[in-house]
Amino acid sequence: MSERNSETDDIPAHFFERPDESADELFYDEPRFVAHIDQATIDALTDFYRDFIPAGSRVLDLMSSWISHLPEETAYAHVCGLGMNATELRANKRLDEFRVQNLNENPQLPFEPASYNRVLITVSIQYLIRPVDVMRSVREVLTDGGAICIAMSHRLFPTKAIAAFQQLPPKERIQLVGYYLERAGFGEVGFEDRSPEGADPLWLVTGVR
Repeated sequence: MSERNSETDDIPAHFFERPDESADELFYDEPRFVAHIDQATIDALTDFYRDFIPAGSRVLDLMSSWISHLPEETAYAHVCGLGMNATELRANKRLDEFRVQNLNENPQLPFEPASYNRVLITVSIQYLIRPVDVMRSVREVLTDGGAICIAMSHRLFPTKAIAAFQQLPPKERIQLVGYYLERAGFGEVGFEDRSPEGADPLWLVTGVR
């Protein structure tokens, strides 16, 4: 198991335990061409991104896969995806480049400081065992005034999701993610509920460098 950051010492250690502590590369070796949230929820997220991500931005899609949630009609300066499966990332047509990296083993992002305007994590935050480390690295690669959006829902891979996301009620999960950002030095940490009626929930936690 990866060594966890002292920055989360005030969070119960068992929150970061997982039923399957084997190497994540084994779990993500085979591509999974499936949607992890309903189409209505995907559409709601895309609507949010229309306002959250200015045209011409440099965008980093962390823990990315084959589906892009970016609005098709908006042009960005550069979109990079970082995820665990090269086949999935190669199938994402909105990416200008991609990197394969296990953030649980190496939370330091392989990018220059101040190289992105927006960072996105879509329905994947529940898999990070060193979240404050990752958020600190995210803050480093954001420009001044740059922002992160962490989109959350209720689905997960139960063997790889940390215990906190399997045991805590939604409100406390949202608070926990906001706390990750605060501990990493983000300001203006906020929350929006964009859940469509009759579809998967959509909870958005944002922060600004």
